[in-house]
Amino acid sequence: MELRPILSTLSRHKTAAALIVFEIALSCAIVCNALFLIAGRLERIDRPTGVDEQHVVTLQARGLATDTSADAVTQTDLAALRAVPGVANATISVQVPFGNSNWNSSVRMTPDQRGETMNASNYIGDEHFIDTMGLELVAGRNFTRDEVGDFGRMRAEGAVHFPAVILTRATAERLFPAGDALGKPLYIWGEEPSRVIGIVERLVKPNDSGSAASYGESVLLPGRVPYSSGSYLVRVNDPAQRDAVLEQAREALIAQGPTRIVDAEQARTLESMRDRYYRQDRAMAWMLVAVSVALLVVTALGIVGLASFWVQQRSRQIGIRRALGATRGQILRYFQTENFLLATIGIVIGMLLAYALNQLLMQRYELPRLPLFYLPIGAVVLWLLGQVAVYGPARRAALVPPAVATRGA
Repeated sequence: MELRPILSTLSRHKTAAALIVFEIALSCAIVCNALFLIAGRLERIDRPTGVDEQHVVTLQARGLATDTSADAVTQTDLAALRAVPGVANATISVQVPFGNSNWNSSVRMTPDQRGETMNASNYIGDEHFIDTMGLELVAGRNFTRDEVGDFGRMRAEGAVHFPAVILTRATAERLFPAGDALGKPLYIWGEEPSRVIGIVERLVKPNDSGSAASYGESVLLPGRVPYSSGSYLVRVNDPAQRDAVLEQAREALIAQGPTRIVDAEQARTLESMRDRYYRQDRAMAWMLVAVSVALLVVTALGIVGLASFWVQQRSRQIGIRRALGATRGQILRYFQTENFLLATIGIVIGMLLAYALNQLLMQRYELPRLPLFYLPIGAVVLWLLGQVAVYGPARRAALVPPAVATRGA
């Protein structure tokens, strides 16, 4: 099909054509960036934590007064929790994934180092921590009972020291790029070294403090955390029985002492904590989906309206072409080609706008750069949308008999 008649017709309808081009360009710019932001939110929501979230629940107990035997009470609590039917193991930690608190400390390679090599999230737990959380130990070993000290007493005396440390793979790769982390000393708390005895595949920070790249940079330190400073973590045998086991675990803690509060709202599954933590991300993703769909619908309606108007205005031209031997398929292809040209011009402009919009978002909200492959995705979406939207009016034009079209002029 020759493009000259199409270009000649569009030159006589500059304003209408320009409006459609602008609408397509705006849709392309917004949709490309929206798809990028949606993908980023979904990627963030689906990030693995390294924890067996389906099998882990958490609960807290808080004393009504100062407890001078907190460590003994904690050990009694843990024994009671492990005795609950359906419980595979139990531990306590100063922080929990998707929790409110985030314990961090600097990591140094030498005792006299000025400044830190990195800042890592600290999980302090006993020899049951790895098994309870379902972590994958990829190198080295777990803590022994002798290595686990009374963290509450150490803090009270101002002499916190951990003889051993277990790193996540991300932390080990950053501190020891050569892969020789096992057996090496680190300086995390105080001036005494902590020797690396193991590496787990993954254990993420409780929340997103810091950059996305540092999300998996955590260390596991051996310590018996008092119940007043930590959260109990319980691993269940059957995920289907989590709620029942969680309620029994809460009752077991209550039975250990009437002078403590076991908050029902803090008795939760890790999966529910993940859902709550990423609630705003899901809402934002759905909002961007709704905006994109609404914008595409408006663009499609604009194309349909303009094409219908042009079909009505060109009825005499269509009738003449049909009388000269043009087939219905040629009339249909004429309007589809015309729409394709308008969409292409709009998409090219829209790609430039998409890049400019992404630059603005990078400056204002510190978002990453828009990957180039989102541009052809947006282009294909708008090309298909344009062809689908124009098909109805173009088909109606192709079905008009030559004589009727001529009389209607």
